[in-house]
Amino acid sequence: MKSIQALFILIFGISSQISFAQFTDEINSNRPGRSMMAFSVGKKIIQTETGVTYISEDHNTLDYQAKGFMGELAIRYGVFKEELEVIGEIQYQNDKLTSGSYEEKRNGFKQLTIGAKYLIYDPFKNYEEKPNLYSWKANHSFKWRQFIPVFAMYAGANFSVGDNPFNYAPVDIKERSFSSKVTAIAQNHFGGHWVMVTNLTYDKIGTDFASINYVLTLTRGFNAQWSGFIENQGYMGDYYKDVFFRIGAAFLFDTNMQVDASIGKNIKDTPGLLNAGIGFSWRFADQYQEVKIEKDKGSKMDKKVKKKAEKESKKRKDTVE
Repeated sequence: MKSIQALFILIFGISSQISFAQFTDEINSNRPGRSMMAFSVGKKIIQTETGVTYISEDHNTLDYQAKGFMGELAIRYGVFKEELEVIGEIQYQNDKLTSGSYEEKRNGFKQLTIGAKYLIYDPFKNYEEKPNLYSWKANHSFKWRQFIPVFAMYAGANFSVGDNPFNYAPVDIKERSFSSKVTAIAQNHFGGHWVMVTNLTYDKIGTDFASINYVLTLTRGFNAQWSGFIENQGYMGDYYKDVFFRIGAAFLFDTNMQVDASIGKNIKDTPGLLNAGIGFSWRFADQYQEVKIEKDKGSKMDKKVKKKAEKESKKRKDTVE
């Protein structure tokens, strides 16, 4: 784990390039996948992302089943500047565990996290692709720039309220009331329809439940309203290791409202997990004020060359007259 801590410290240390967030015409929700996108919602924007998920858990070795529901709520708010947002996330689960004739009703906060995300680098900042007037092929050729990802970092704090009955650790190991979490976020846009989001997270740092998690989400826009996704998520910790696969779709009601549905399954049976959920995202954008970004006018050398060319052009014009 020390090597992972050093990795994240290094990432924070070298990430000094600054870019601008992007307020999109349509709502930009992290749902229905589990990954966090690189762009913020925009300054003074409030966005809520809610969902209800059916949970089915079946452990072949311990011979128990648990079925119930989990409620989810994420609140995102853009603060101070376009690149920064604060995020509060809550997951509350209520289910019934059955093992032979034994039954137990369980409920509690599965996640209670507060954090902030900052957009560090956008390869398309001040980039303007000029059309080639002489080559149709050049205008429609593959663009290598799309492999350079938008990059953001997230840092947050996990809070534990009461006993959490949903941990897979021995009962004598209790979860701390506070732990930290960091996530590196990369986002690629391929063409006009595909988006790949990659998250690498070091969660519950310094506790017995510390883990390294990843999420890979590939989204495809089908038209102005419908989009679909496939996702792979992995957990690597001392007490829990697993891999999930999910698929789902989202429908855009209007520029500020989205509904979604998804289903996911893990690859193991100790326990085997099946999740199916629906969700709703809503954006309140009345307080948004568009941020005007000055276009990069180039280096001093570019300005000198431009000024010299203007003088020569004027000189030739005076000579002709």
